Amino acid sequence: MGEKKVVKEYSNGEVTIVWKPHLCSHSANCFRSLPKVFDPRRRPWVDAAAAETQEIIKAINNCPSKALSYRMENKES
Repeated sequence: MGEKKVVKEYSNGEVTIVWKPHLCSHSANCFRSLPKVFDPRRRPWVDAAAAETQEIIKAINNCPSKALSYRMENKES
């Protein structure tokens, strides 16, 4: 039997941040680059509404372990 992997998602309506804690190497790149979104002292530690989507994407792209990823939400009218 395989171990269940936890995946958490946080959305601002435009982008959804996907966090896979089992992959996290705790480099703190996310926290150092965008502390208003990523704050390990806060619960939940991710606030997707605290920054513009492009800022969030830039911070996620610097995650060395790929524990953080994102997907764009389809904004159909």
